[in-house]
Amino acid sequence: MIDINYLGLDLLILTFPLLFSFKWVFPYYKNYKYLGLSIIIVSGIYILWDIIVTARGDWWFNHEYLIGFEIFGLPLEEILFFLVVPYSCIFIYENLEYFFKKRELWYNREFYYIIGVLFFIVGIIFYQQEYTILALCSCGFFFLVSNKVYPTLLKSRNFWLYILISFIAFIIFNYLLTSIPIVLYNPEAIWGGTVSQIWNGRLITIPFEDFFYNFSMLSFYLLVYDYFKNSKKICNTIKNQEKEKMGE
Repeated sequence: MIDINYLGLDLLILTFPLLFSFKWVFPYYKNYKYLGLSIIIVSGIYILWDIIVTARGDWWFNHEYLIGFEIFGLPLEEILFFLVVPYSCIFIYENLEYFFKKRELWYNREFYYIIGVLFFIVGIIFYQQEYTILALCSCGFFFLVSNKVYPTLLKSRNFWLYILISFIAFIIFNYLLTSIPIVLYNPEAIWGGTVSQIWNGRLITIPFEDFFYNFSMLSFYLLVYDYFKNSKKICNTIKNQEKEKMGE
């Protein structure tokens, strides 16, 4: 029987992308500036969220599978989660960008604004379930922000492939987290509540709120990363054009 703990899962998530960061068909490590900005901004927000809801009791951690070191009430392993996940998932995105041609999908600005507003409305309907409202509203906020600031992401086929592939990994690891269990949830904070005989609000052992939480988190990581990375490219293009004009 293999002993599984939270730290081991963190390291497993990180292993493959880290091994291929320096020797691969593209130099992933050279994107550290944009990756660092994404991790600092998005992880900072989600760690603060985590601290608040953990203190409130929306979820908690099984100390049997932790090393016992905490920062602001969060296990070290939980903090590491917000480092290894963006590092590994954005590695997936960069592979998609390298191996697949960029392709734009159907896009309508009003459609995505409606989607964003609907997430807020449904979240407010379930306002008594603390995790539910936060998870849904975070998705709504992503759609509104990306639609306004960086619609390029919503048009990108590779963005949706990135979400799809990352979700496959998410289901595997989140199943382990919730089935062992390493993370436990307050039934009053999620769909299903205590009426498990009717509907327990989960896919196997994973609360449905986790899907919305992870979608918004993964999307915001890529939004910040790709926004700054492409902004740099645009600036360099403008500079080169100005140099060419001066040379003429």
